Amino acid sequence: MLKELYTLLEKILEAKALTRLVCSRSKDRSVEKVSGRIIELRGLRTLQLETFTSDGKARQKNLPENTALPVLLELVQGFRQINLFTTAGECEIRISKNGACHFSNRIKDPLTPSPAGENNKEHHYLLDPVSAAPFLSKLGVCDEKGRIFDKKSAKFKQINRFVEILDDCYSRLPQEGTLTVCDLCCGKSYLTFAVYYYLTTIRRRKVKMYGVDLKKDVMDFCRETAAELGFESMEFFCKDISDFHPSEKPDLVISLHACDIATDIVLYNAVRLEAKVILSTPCCQHEMMKQLLCPELDFLKGHPLFRQKVCDAFTDALRCKRLEAEGYKVTSIELIDPEETPKNILIKAFKASVPAEKREKALYEYRKATEFLGVRPYLDKLLNENRNS
Repeated sequence: MLKELYTLLEKILEAKALTRLVCSRSKDRSVEKVSGRIIELRGLRTLQLETFTSDGKARQKNLPENTALPVLLELVQGFRQINLFTTAGECEIRISKNGACHFSNRIKDPLTPSPAGENNKEHHYLLDPVSAAPFLSKLGVCDEKGRIFDKKSAKFKQINRFVEILDDCYSRLPQEGTLTVCDLCCGKSYLTFAVYYYLTTIRRRKVKMYGVDLKKDVMDFCRETAAELGFESMEFFCKDISDFHPSEKPDLVISLHACDIATDIVLYNAVRLEAKVILSTPCCQHEMMKQLLCPELDFLKGHPLFRQKVCDAFTDALRCKRLEAEGYKVTSIELIDPEETPKNILIKAFKASVPAEKREKALYEYRKATEFLGVRPYLDKLLNENRNS
């Protein structure tokens, strides 16, 4: 059952395309996870594996890359989730109890050799804190020399990870002309500034960036910060995102941790604006907890923790299915790497030429699921009201 995973690992190692891997959800309770990365050690490309155990200890093992395959094939058998990071993108593999592999974001050819990192603890981020210090320091993430403040370390990793995911999606955006980007419910706009910097400085693109939020003082701060940085093509609006009507259809809509039904409002408006790419991270999914009316799941009432987790999963899965019914190809991944946190979902949606029958099938599946659960999600309500108005 693991043959497809073995074939993929062999192909990646043969092409020297692996940069990093994370094995999580261990079958052995004494092991938390295993992470690996390609380094250069004594002039040789080396796979450095680090095993983290439940007693808080960690041990390292270095393997020449050209002899690492047998060890990796044995290693992955002990885990139910494998995340592979390569020069051709990333892939998440979940392994069921019967050994079936479920792949997300399959890695595509061509695979090219990856640079080997130095044998140290330094992580090389897409947003280099020294180069990006002018805007990061204005937002209170680092000092003027690019040293990240301890209390903002998690935020820095978070926005870097988002930008890395955007980098993987970059080919989905128009490759010529000015890009129009909307950050809906942008808050203090850490992500707005990071994405603007990535597109204008790293990708050398012309960008029209809009940030929209209801907090006037925060929007005033963002306007002042953009002006001080000379980010002339950034605009911030203090208004309800449903009242926001940009003059151009957005190529990209982003949103970081819009709380509860605010995520539904973001997704609805992204669809309304006909966004080509949507990157949204949901947060605090409470709506279904109040609505769930399914006799088959009544036993969860005695287990509120599990009931919340089930509702979280159903909420985001239904959002993905509803977007499919609107003509988007949708996947979901973890925003923060598994070694950082076990839960932090990002929804990726790409507008595509989806045949009408597939959209109708997605909507039928959505209706059957909501009927079974006894719920009417807010995203569906918004889309239906807009269609009937």
